[in-house]
Amino acid sequence: MTVVDHSLMKTTILLLVSDPVVRSILKETLEREGYTVLASGDLGQAVDWLKECTPDLLITRTYVESLPGHEAAMYLRTKCLGMRVLMLGGLLDDERLQYRATQQGFEVFPKPYSAAALLQEVRHVLSKPHG
Repeated sequence: MTVVDHSLMKTTILLLVSDPVVRSILKETLEREGYTVLASGDLGQAVDWLKECTPDLLITRTYVESLPGHEAAMYLRTKCLGMRVLMLGGLLDDERLQYRATQQGFEVFPKPYSAAALLQEVRHVLSKPHG
């Protein structure tokens, strides 16, 4: 029986952020930590990435191209079952956002945040079993 050391496996993150500056900074931050990052500025491009691979995690913002982030995440999850989801930003005291996130098994990480705090949250979400 072969034992696979999962710590040596490359983790792939699909990053769906429409703002090009924020997307670039997030991509660079995640790649410096050793993650493979598939950066997308729109839902169509994100769907195209899913045709090529199966990401471990989707990171998106609460709104993408005037589409609620949870709707984009739910749609992408239909293409990649079990993909973990981390939504950045949002008002945590907004009961609607919390309800939607809880119902779909998404994690919500509020703004503002530091790179170190974001990376810690990414590791935390990735440590959870697939949804």
